[in-house]
Amino acid sequence: MDKFYVTTPIYYPSGKFHIGTAYTEVLADAIKRYKTLQGYDAYMLTGTDEHGQKIEDKAKEANLSPKEYVDLQADSAKKLWKEMKINYNQYIRTTDDLHEKAVGVIFEKFLKQGDIYKGEYEGWYCKPCESYFTETQLVDGKCPDCGRPVEKMKEEAYFFNMKKYADRLLKYYDEHPDFVKPAYRKNEMINNFIKPGLEDLCVTRTSFDWGIKVPSDPKHVIYVWLDALTNYITALGYASNNEELFNKFWPADLQIVGKDIARFHLIYWPIFLMALDLTLPKTILVHNWITMKDGKMSKSVGNVIYPEQLMERYGLDVTKYFLLRQVPVNSDGVFTPEEFVERYNYNLCNDLSNLLNRTVSMINKYFDGNLPVYNGNPNDEIDISIEKEAEDTVKEFENLMENCEIANAIQRIWGLVSRTNKYIDETSPWSLAKEVDGESEEERKLRKEKLKSAMYHLVANLKEIAILIRPFMEETSNNILRQLGISSENITWNDLKDYKNLQDIKVIEKGEPIFMRLDVEEEIEYIKGLMQK
Repeated sequence: MDKFYVTTPIYYPSGKFHIGTAYTEVLADAIKRYKTLQGYDAYMLTGTDEHGQKIEDKAKEANLSPKEYVDLQADSAKKLWKEMKINYNQYIRTTDDLHEKAVGVIFEKFLKQGDIYKGEYEGWYCKPCESYFTETQLVDGKCPDCGRPVEKMKEEAYFFNMKKYADRLLKYYDEHPDFVKPAYRKNEMINNFIKPGLEDLCVTRTSFDWGIKVPSDPKHVIYVWLDALTNYITALGYASNNEELFNKFWPADLQIVGKDIARFHLIYWPIFLMALDLTLPKTILVHNWITMKDGKMSKSVGNVIYPEQLMERYGLDVTKYFLLRQVPVNSDGVFTPEEFVERYNYNLCNDLSNLLNRTVSMINKYFDGNLPVYNGNPNDEIDISIEKEAEDTVKEFENLMENCEIANAIQRIWGLVSRTNKYIDETSPWSLAKEVDGESEEERKLRKEKLKSAMYHLVANLKEIAILIRPFMEETSNNILRQLGISSENITWNDLKDYKNLQDIKVIEKGEPIFMRLDVEEEIEYIKGLMQK
C-alpha cells in the first residue's frame, strides 16, 4: 500500500483558534481523507509549539507555570479538533520528551559538522513573531511580518550558517518545480530573502529559560524555529531508538503552512534537512488567509469568527464546505455573513439538497422507489453528454486535488451538481411518465426506457457526487447515500467505477431535505452578532 504523509504547522497556543487557523487543519484533513479513500496508508501530524519567551510571559500573566499554561492550551486545541472531526494520527507537543531529546541530538550534530557557530547577536527582535531582523528589513521601524513594534536585543547566541546552503537551495528550487505551491511563493523567497543575501539564523537565546537546553552549553535555550520545525521528523521518531515511522513515512508528501510562516518553511526548513542529509518534502503548500471585508481577522477589531460558532448553528459539514470553498490557491478568501448565507442557500440547499429530493421523489412516484435497471447504452445525446460530464468531473477533480487546488476541486463538483439539475429539465421525467394519446407500443416502450435512463443517471450522478464530497462533507455524503439506498460502509474511490453497474437499489420512501433554506436577513444579522462578541 502506498503511503501519504501530510503535516500542518504546530501552533503557538494562544487561546481559541479562529476560522483562519482552523482552515489549515480542515484542508489537511480533507486531503488525508481523500488519499485514504484512494487506498493510501495516510498519516497526518499536527500539534502545538510550546517553547519560547512569549509563552513564558503568557504563563506569568496567567499566574501559571509554563507547563501548566501549555497543558491547558493543548487540551483546548485537541478538544476543538475532536469537535471538528479532524482525523489526525498524531498530536505532537514540543514539550514531549521524545522531541526534546531529538532536538538536542540535532543541535549537537549541526554544531559538530560546523553548521552552527557561537557569536553575539545584536539587532531587532519581534517577540510575537519570535523573529530577528536587521535594520534594513524593518518596515517603518516595525516588524515586516506583523507590523508590531520590535525591541533592540544584544546577547551571546549560536547561529546557523544559512549562507552555506543558499546556492544549494536555489538549485533545488530549480530542479523540483513541485516543491513549492503555488510557484510564486518560491519567487518571493528568492527575491526578498535569498538574492539580497541570506542572513545567518540565530538559533539560541540566553535571556529566558523556557525551552530545550543546548546539551553541551545549557545556559543557551534552543531558539524556537530550530525547535519547532524539526517536529515533522522527530514526531516520526527521527534521532530516537525507534525510527520505524520515520523510515516509513519520510519524506513528507505534503506540508501545509499559512503564508505568514512561509519563509521559515521554504528557506530554513529545507536547509536544516539538507544539513541533516535528509530528503526534502515532496511539496510544501503555502495557503492564503481568510480575511474580512475590512482586512485581517483581529480580536481588537471585533471581526473574528470561531468555527464552534458556525458549527453550532449550521453544522460541521457546512462549516468545512465554506472554509475550503472560500480560499483559492493564489489569493486570500474573504468571509462575509452575506456570502456565507448565499453559499448555503444556493450551493447546498437549492442545488444539492433539491437535486437529491427531486430524484428520490420521482423514483418513488414512477417506480415505487426501485431504481430501474440500466442496460449501459445511453438512449440519446443527452445521456451521452451527462455520462461524459460525470467522467470528466472525476478526472478533473483528481487533477485539481493533486495540485492542491481544493477550492477549484469543490467548484468542479458543483459544476456536476448544476449539470445534473439541468439534466432533469432536459429529460423532463414528468413528461416521459405521462401516457400519450395515440402513441404506438414501440413509442411507449421508448418513452419508458428514457424515463428509466433518466432516473438511473440521476442516481449514478448523485452517488458520484456523494463520493467526491466525502473527504470534507462525510455526514452529508452518508445522508445522500442512505436516501439513495446505497450503503456508505466501506465506500472507496473505486466505487466511482460502478457508474453503469448500480443494482438492486431502493430509495427511501420519502426524501428528507439535507439542507433547509435560511432566512437571509435573520442569518446575516446573527453572524454579524457573532463577530462583535
